Amino acid sequence: MLTAWRSSPTRLREDAATEADLAGAGYRDRLLTELAQNAADAAVKAGVPGRVSVRLRGRALHIANTGAPLDLSGVHALTALRASGKTGTAVGRFGVGFTAVLSAGEEIEFRSTTGSLRFSRAQTLAELRAHDITIPDLDGTGVPVLRLAWSVSAAPEEGFDSEIVVWLREDVDAGALLAAIRAETTDLLLELPGLHSIRIEEDEAWRAEDEITDDLRQVCVTDLSGIDHRWWQYRTERVRWLLPLRDGHAVAAAADVLRAPTRTDEELSLPVLVIADIALQPDRRRLMPGARIAELAEGYADFARALPPADRPVLIPPPGFARSEADGVLREALIAQLRDHPWLPIVPTADNDVPPEDAVAAPARASVFLGATTDLTAALAEFLGPLVVAELSGRSVAELLAVVDVHRIGLARIAELTGSVQRPPEWWYALYDALEPFVTDPLAAEELGALAVPLSDGRLVTGPRTVLVDDRLDDAVAVPWARLVHPEAAHDLLARLGAQQADATDLLGDPALRAELDHRPDDEELRDAVLTLAAHLPPDTTLPAWLGALELPDDTGEFRPADELLLPDAPLADVLIADSPFGTLDAAVAQRHSAAALRAIGVGWGFTVVTETDPTGPDHDLDDEDRWWQGLPEDPPEFAAVRDLDLVDDEAWPQALRLLLSEPATRRLLADRDGYTAWWLRRHAHIGDRPLGVFRAGSDPVFAGLLPELPGFSEAESAALGAVLADPATITGQLTAALLEALADPAKTPSPEAVSQIHQRLAAAVPHLDLDEIGVPERVRALSGAVIAPERALVLDRPWLGLALPPDRLVAGDIEHAADLATLLDVAAASEAVDAEVLGSGHRTEWAAEPLGVLLRLQFGLPPLTGELVLHDRLEVRLSGAYEATVAVPWWREGGTTHVQRQPGPR
Repeated sequence: MLTAWRSSPTRLREDAATEADLAGAGYRDRLLTELAQNAADAAVKAGVPGRVSVRLRGRALHIANTGAPLDLSGVHALTALRASGKTGTAVGRFGVGFTAVLSAGEEIEFRSTTGSLRFSRAQTLAELRAHDITIPDLDGTGVPVLRLAWSVSAAPEEGFDSEIVVWLREDVDAGALLAAIRAETTDLLLELPGLHSIRIEEDEAWRAEDEITDDLRQVCVTDLSGIDHRWWQYRTERVRWLLPLRDGHAVAAAADVLRAPTRTDEELSLPVLVIADIALQPDRRRLMPGARIAELAEGYADFARALPPADRPVLIPPPGFARSEADGVLREALIAQLRDHPWLPIVPTADNDVPPEDAVAAPARASVFLGATTDLTAALAEFLGPLVVAELSGRSVAELLAVVDVHRIGLARIAELTGSVQRPPEWWYALYDALEPFVTDPLAAEELGALAVPLSDGRLVTGPRTVLVDDRLDDAVAVPWARLVHPEAAHDLLARLGAQQADATDLLGDPALRAELDHRPDDEELRDAVLTLAAHLPPDTTLPAWLGALELPDDTGEFRPADELLLPDAPLADVLIADSPFGTLDAAVAQRHSAAALRAIGVGWGFTVVTETDPTGPDHDLDDEDRWWQGLPEDPPEFAAVRDLDLVDDEAWPQALRLLLSEPATRRLLADRDGYTAWWLRRHAHIGDRPLGVFRAGSDPVFAGLLPELPGFSEAESAALGAVLADPATITGQLTAALLEALADPAKTPSPEAVSQIHQRLAAAVPHLDLDEIGVPERVRALSGAVIAPERALVLDRPWLGLALPPDRLVAGDIEHAADLATLLDVAAASEAVDAEVLGSGHRTEWAAEPLGVLLRLQFGLPPLTGELVLHDRLEVRLSGAYEATVAVPWWREGGTTHVQRQPGPR
């Protein structure tokens, strides 16, 4: 080398400049890095765990390592700046990389068990001068330090095979240098698998690996502070990928640089550390131009597939801008790898003939429902194709999955796809149960508007708003006229999405059922559905009368409307006329279905009730309904009536009435005096030869002595039948005729007050009666109780006439309706048939001027009176006409004049 420098000063200048460039630029700040790489190579070469020890003794930095000792090729590499003695898998650059020591000092020893060398700027200068070699002006860069080496006898630190000793220059801060070295230890142990440990003074960091598969390992580096740092490591042909672990879970790496194997200046924004075998520029800081970095991505998807499912999405490069050109190229290559290769965990289905842990898909073919639960994904996977597992469906992962083109589905898409799904009802219930937590607002409910719903008849329909739910049904009932949800699929979610609640009553009252009955009343499916629903009715439920059109078999095998049939042993059969239109239900049908269900749809047991809401006229096919309806002031809001009363045998009415009382539905109608049922019974039902309407209730005093009580019934029964008996407040033509007949019967002995009250009620009813139907009585009842001929009777129409006429000729009601009473009885009014003349002149005065007038007014509670007042010591009246007599009276009235007899004064 001295000969070469002597013969070529330029060569000396070039060597010095090259060394200065390497030390000051390419290998600056890489002292431990380069020596650690060399140590790793030595350990690998020797097949021993690599150990590095760093100590500072005074101003001397000692860096020792285990492994293959220095050999001749190593010496050549150290002293030849343009060549390295390493080949194959070596990671260090033994020659040029060694220049990193010059950043710390210019006096260096390389101690090895095979021999030791010393490099010295001072000794090199001395040799140049000793050999008269011109030292050129090297712009302050000095002379080369590592081109000349001197053999020394110093041995490496005990327990190590090699040791580098660098005497620090005065401008080097030893503490800062050691701190920088400490900071590199964790990275170096991670980057250099050949190293097992690095010791800095008394602190030691070390590396351990757990092999999971051939390519996947878990790497643990315990740093100088004793803290463990873990990574998933996956090795491909050219790359080691390292994914940080924290508390056992993968986390994305912080922004980093490409490592090849140690740190370069190529910045990366990937979630993993990249340690690659790729061509670098001589200074090992940048990629060689044309380096095919995209090829490094090969096998990245295999890394993802090798990880636990929860850790896999962390490998996806997050959205953002690339930090360098190399970063951009590698990011795109990694995303393409992940997008197009299967690694993403999906929900296994029956179609996937693989173990659950092996169920994966390429993200570009997979879908994810944001926030999906395990239950929901299990249901959705059966018809949504590859579906990401619930564990990876959270919002925190969604942004990453979008990078690799995982399709995000929403509620609307789920609803749309359910229309072609054929599953059992319990599967649908599980789907609704899994979907319910996601319906948190009206918008979500709207998105599920097209959700499919299984019906009880086996159909699958679209839209919860179109269906009915009966949560009281235990078994499926095929209801062809309505969209009834299958009971095993009836979930509360359907109601939130617009499904209407409907019970058996609603379903059996559906107009659509009426239309079905009009077209096919004998349909077996319809019959079974109606009777099954009827079995679920609450007690005493009233159904529309048109349900009676459903045809059932009678005991002869003929099909007849239900409302024309009676149950076997029905008590109604015992009270009907012999030729009634009713048949008897087939016994087998009666045994197969409950009596309550059969009765609810119209099959007779007792009397049947006809009902209608908002009726518009007498169109219920009831006897004499037109006449009852004409008597109503307005159409009733609700109509209810007992039918078939006209079919009761006349001799069976006591039994029929008790049958009506035995059923709550009919008993209620008996209490409604204005209703059709009570009205009809009063007019048309007879016990003996008397209509019910002319029997009196036992508690009624008005008709006592005139009308008989209902025979053969208990007091409680009579009270319950009160509305079908005579009503003192409602005088009908029928009752009028009966009362007139009773009044004309001498055997009856009503009190004078009862007679007067009856006459008063009869007279008040005259304007509403058809007198032609009633006729004129042959005898009338006088106030005295006497029964007299009408021509002898006088109707009291002036109260003072009652003071003069005998009670056995007076017919008294009330003065207001006296004319109507006279018309009804065809009897003369007393004031028209009898003339009266007051005898004597008396004393004429005024009411206000006479003490007796004032006292009379106060006594009878009269208002101030006008007209003339005539006082008599004895007041007599002469009667003529229909009755002739002279009688004394206490008072009398002629026109506007009042005659009063004086009272005897005190003695």
